[in-house]
Amino acid sequence: MVDAPAGVTDGDRRGLFVDGDFLMPDAKTIAFYDSAAERYANLTKTGTPGALLKSFMALLPANAQVLDLGCGPARASVHMRDAGFRPDPVDASQGMVALANESHDIGARLMTFDELDAVAAYDGVWANFSLLHAPIADLPRHIDAVACALRTGGIFHIAMKTGEGEARDAIDRMYSYVTPLQLRNMLETGGFAVLAIDEGREVGCAGTDDAYVAMRARKNA
Repeated sequence: MVDAPAGVTDGDRRGLFVDGDFLMPDAKTIAFYDSAAERYANLTKTGTPGALLKSFMALLPANAQVLDLGCGPARASVHMRDAGFRPDPVDASQGMVALANESHDIGARLMTFDELDAVAAYDGVWANFSLLHAPIADLPRHIDAVACALRTGGIFHIAMKTGEGEARDAIDRMYSYVTPLQLRNMLETGGFAVLAIDEGREVGCAGTDDAYVAMRARKNA
Protein backbone atom coordinates (compact mmCIF):
# COMPACT_ATOMS: atom_id res chain seq x y z
CA MET A 1 0.00 0.00 0.00
CA VAL A 2 1.33 3.43 -0.89
CA ASP A 3 1.64 6.16 1.70
CA ALA A 4 -0.95 8.93 1.63
CA PRO A 5 0.17 12.55 1.50
CA ALA A 6 0.73 14.46 4.74
CA GLY A 7 -2.55 15.22 6.49
CA VAL A 8 -4.42 12.20 5.07
CA THR A 9 -4.98 9.61 7.79
CA ASP A 10 -5.73 5.92 7.32
CA GLY A 11 -9.27 6.59 8.52
CA ASP A 12 -9.73 9.16 5.78
CA ARG A 13 -8.29 7.23 2.87
CA ARG A 14 -10.71 6.47 0.10
CA GLY A 15 -8.35 7.36 -2.71
CA LEU A 16 -5.32 6.11 -4.55
CA PHE A 17 -2.43 7.30 -6.67
CA VAL A 18 -3.03 7.75 -10.42
CA ASP A 19 -0.19 9.12 -12.55
CA GLY A 20 1.54 10.43 -9.42
CA ASP A 21 -1.53 12.22 -8.01
CA PHE A 22 -3.37 11.14 -4.88
CA LEU A 23 -7.06 11.05 -5.80
CA MET A 24 -9.90 11.17 -3.29
CA PRO A 25 -13.65 11.81 -3.58
CA ASP A 26 -14.81 15.27 -2.54
CA ALA A 27 -14.91 15.14 1.26
CA LYS A 28 -17.93 17.43 1.69
CA THR A 29 -19.96 15.45 -0.83
CA ILE A 30 -19.16 12.14 0.87
CA ALA A 31 -19.91 13.67 4.28
CA PHE A 32 -23.39 14.63 3.12
CA TYR A 33 -24.18 11.12 1.93
CA ASP A 34 -22.70 9.53 5.05
CA SER A 35 -24.75 11.72 7.40
CA ALA A 36 -27.97 11.86 5.38
CA ALA A 37 -28.19 8.25 4.24
CA GLU A 38 -31.56 7.57 5.88
CA ARG A 39 -33.13 10.78 4.56
CA TYR A 40 -31.71 10.18 1.09
CA ALA A 41 -33.12 6.64 1.03
CA ASN A 42 -36.59 7.96 1.81
CA LEU A 43 -36.31 10.54 -0.97
CA THR A 44 -35.32 8.00 -3.61
CA LYS A 45 -37.48 5.09 -2.43
CA THR A 46 -39.86 3.79 -5.08
CA GLY A 47 -41.90 0.65 -5.38
CA THR A 48 -41.35 0.14 -9.10
CA PRO A 49 -38.43 0.76 -11.47
CA GLY A 50 -38.40 4.15 -13.18
CA ALA A 51 -38.54 4.58 -16.94
CA LEU A 52 -34.76 5.00 -17.32
CA LEU A 53 -34.02 1.82 -15.38
CA LYS A 54 -36.64 -0.14 -17.33
CA SER A 55 -35.11 1.03 -20.61
CA PHE A 56 -31.64 0.03 -19.40
CA MET A 57 -32.74 -3.42 -18.21
CA ALA A 58 -34.52 -4.06 -21.52
CA LEU A 59 -31.13 -3.94 -23.27
CA LEU A 60 -29.43 -6.45 -20.97
CA PRO A 61 -29.03 -10.19 -21.61
CA ALA A 62 -30.63 -12.67 -19.24
CA ASN A 63 -28.77 -13.13 -15.94
CA ALA A 64 -26.60 -10.08 -16.71
CA GLN A 65 -23.87 -9.03 -14.30
CA VAL A 66 -24.38 -5.29 -13.68
CA LEU A 67 -22.19 -2.79 -11.87
CA ASP A 68 -24.31 -0.23 -9.97
CA LEU A 69 -21.66 2.51 -9.86
CA GLY A 70 -22.47 4.98 -7.09
CA CYS A 71 -25.42 2.91 -5.90
CA GLY A 72 -26.61 5.10 -3.01
CA PRO A 73 -29.28 3.14 -1.08
CA ALA A 74 -29.18 0.53 -3.89
CA ARG A 75 -32.82 0.75 -4.95
CA ALA A 76 -31.83 0.21 -8.59
CA SER A 77 -29.87 -2.89 -7.61
CA VAL A 78 -32.92 -4.25 -5.79
CA HIS A 79 -35.02 -3.82 -8.92
CA MET A 80 -32.33 -5.44 -11.05
CA ARG A 81 -32.07 -8.37 -8.66
CA ASP A 82 -35.85 -8.77 -8.73
CA ALA A 83 -35.69 -8.83 -12.55
CA GLY A 84 -33.24 -11.75 -12.53
CA PHE A 85 -29.99 -9.81 -13.01
CA ARG A 86 -26.89 -9.96 -10.82
CA PRO A 87 -26.15 -6.45 -9.50
CA ASP A 88 -22.85 -5.43 -7.95
CA PRO A 89 -23.66 -2.22 -6.03
CA VAL A 90 -20.74 0.02 -5.01
CA ASP A 91 -20.54 3.47 -3.45
CA ALA A 92 -17.89 5.78 -1.98
CA SER A 93 -20.10 6.56 1.03
CA GLN A 94 -19.84 4.13 3.93
CA GLY A 95 -23.21 5.37 5.18
CA MET A 96 -24.89 4.49 1.89
CA VAL A 97 -23.22 1.07 1.73
CA ALA A 98 -24.35 0.27 5.27
CA LEU A 99 -27.90 1.44 4.59
CA ALA A 100 -28.12 -0.57 1.37
CA ASN A 101 -27.00 -3.76 3.07
CA GLU A 102 -29.10 -3.28 6.19
CA SER A 103 -32.21 -2.55 4.14
CA HIS A 104 -31.83 -4.98 1.25
CA ASP A 105 -29.06 -7.53 2.01
CA ILE A 106 -27.74 -6.62 -1.42
CA GLY A 107 -23.96 -7.11 -1.04
CA ALA A 108 -23.07 -3.44 -1.50
CA ARG A 109 -19.41 -2.58 -1.02
CA LEU A 110 -17.26 0.50 -0.58
CA MET A 111 -15.53 1.62 -3.79
CA THR A 112 -14.65 4.93 -5.42
CA PHE A 113 -14.73 5.70 -9.13
CA ASP A 114 -10.93 5.68 -9.16
CA GLU A 115 -10.86 2.11 -7.84
CA LEU A 116 -12.75 0.67 -10.80
CA ASP A 117 -10.20 -1.65 -12.40
CA ALA A 118 -12.32 -4.59 -13.60
CA VAL A 119 -11.70 -6.01 -17.06
CA ALA A 120 -14.56 -7.45 -19.14
CA ALA A 121 -16.44 -8.31 -15.95
CA TYR A 122 -19.89 -6.82 -16.57
CA ASP A 123 -22.72 -6.90 -19.09
CA GLY A 124 -23.95 -3.50 -17.94
CA VAL A 125 -22.94 -0.48 -15.89
CA TRP A 126 -25.58 1.72 -14.27
CA ALA A 127 -24.16 5.15 -13.28
CA ASN A 128 -27.29 7.11 -12.47
CA PHE A 129 -26.48 10.63 -11.25
CA SER A 130 -23.24 9.40 -9.66
CA LEU A 131 -20.40 10.34 -12.02
CA LEU A 132 -21.63 13.94 -11.85
CA HIS A 133 -19.72 14.12 -8.56
CA ALA A 134 -16.40 13.50 -10.36
CA PRO A 135 -14.34 16.45 -11.63
CA ILE A 136 -15.02 17.22 -15.28
CA ALA A 137 -11.39 16.61 -16.18
CA ASP A 138 -11.67 13.06 -14.79
CA LEU A 139 -14.84 12.05 -16.65
CA PRO A 140 -13.05 10.75 -19.80
CA ARG A 141 -10.81 8.58 -17.61
CA HIS A 142 -13.78 7.18 -15.69
CA ILE A 143 -15.65 6.47 -18.94
CA ASP A 144 -12.56 4.61 -20.20
CA ALA A 145 -12.60 2.54 -16.98
CA VAL A 146 -16.27 1.71 -17.51
CA ALA A 147 -15.54 0.62 -21.07
CA CYS A 148 -12.74 -1.61 -19.81
CA ALA A 149 -15.03 -3.13 -17.17
CA LEU A 150 -17.72 -3.97 -19.74
CA ARG A 151 -17.74 -6.97 -22.01
CA THR A 152 -17.99 -6.28 -25.75
CA GLY A 153 -21.54 -5.16 -26.48
CA GLY A 154 -22.12 -4.23 -22.84
CA ILE A 155 -24.60 -1.47 -21.97
CA PHE A 156 -23.70 1.75 -20.14
CA HIS A 157 -26.29 4.07 -18.60
CA ILE A 158 -25.08 7.47 -17.44
CA ALA A 159 -27.17 10.37 -16.16
CA MET A 160 -25.75 13.84 -15.47
CA LYS A 161 -27.06 17.31 -14.68
CA THR A 162 -26.76 19.62 -17.66
CA GLY A 163 -24.95 22.92 -17.74
CA GLU A 164 -21.32 24.02 -17.71
CA GLY A 165 -18.46 23.93 -15.24
CA GLU A 166 -18.30 22.73 -11.64
CA ALA A 167 -20.13 24.08 -8.57
CA ARG A 168 -21.46 23.17 -5.15
CA ASP A 169 -25.19 22.97 -4.57
CA ALA A 170 -27.12 24.38 -1.60
CA ILE A 171 -26.16 21.40 0.58
CA ASP A 172 -22.45 21.55 -0.31
CA ARG A 173 -22.24 18.66 -2.77
CA MET A 174 -19.78 19.15 -5.63
CA TYR A 175 -21.21 18.75 -9.13
CA SER A 176 -19.81 18.66 -12.64
CA TYR A 177 -22.22 19.84 -15.33
CA VAL A 178 -22.14 18.79 -18.99
CA THR A 179 -24.01 19.60 -22.17
CA PRO A 180 -25.67 16.72 -24.02
CA LEU A 181 -23.24 17.15 -26.92
CA GLN A 182 -20.27 17.15 -24.55
CA LEU A 183 -21.39 13.92 -22.89
CA ARG A 184 -22.11 12.24 -26.21
CA ASN A 185 -18.64 13.14 -27.48
CA MET A 186 -17.07 11.70 -24.33
CA LEU A 187 -18.94 8.43 -24.78
CA GLU A 188 -18.10 8.10 -28.46
CA THR A 189 -14.45 8.94 -27.82
CA GLY A 190 -14.46 6.32 -25.06
CA GLY A 191 -15.53 3.56 -27.45
CA PHE A 192 -19.32 3.63 -27.10
CA ALA A 193 -22.16 3.89 -29.60
CA VAL A 194 -24.93 6.03 -28.13
CA LEU A 195 -28.29 4.27 -28.39
CA ALA A 196 -30.70 6.68 -26.69
CA ILE A 197 -30.76 10.14 -25.14
CA ASP A 198 -33.35 11.33 -22.62
CA GLU A 199 -33.57 14.86 -21.27
CA GLY A 200 -35.75 16.18 -18.48
CA ARG A 201 -35.89 17.93 -15.13
CA GLU A 202 -35.85 16.52 -11.61
CA VAL A 203 -36.01 17.82 -8.03
CA GLY A 204 -33.34 16.30 -5.79
CA CYS A 205 -32.13 16.54 -2.21
CA ALA A 206 -31.23 20.23 -2.51
CA GLY A 207 -34.81 21.08 -3.52
CA THR A 208 -33.87 22.62 -6.86
CA ASP A 209 -35.49 21.70 -10.17
CA ASP A 210 -32.49 20.78 -12.33
CA ALA A 211 -32.16 19.81 -15.97
CA TYR A 212 -30.51 16.48 -16.74
CA VAL A 213 -29.47 14.25 -19.61
CA ALA A 214 -29.38 10.44 -19.54
CA MET A 215 -27.75 8.30 -22.21
CA ARG A 216 -27.66 4.59 -22.91
CA ALA A 217 -24.72 3.39 -24.93
CA ARG A 218 -23.26 0.11 -26.15
CA LYS A 219 -19.58 -0.77 -25.96
CA ASN A 220 -18.16 -1.13 -29.45
CA ALA A 221 -16.46 -4.32 -30.57
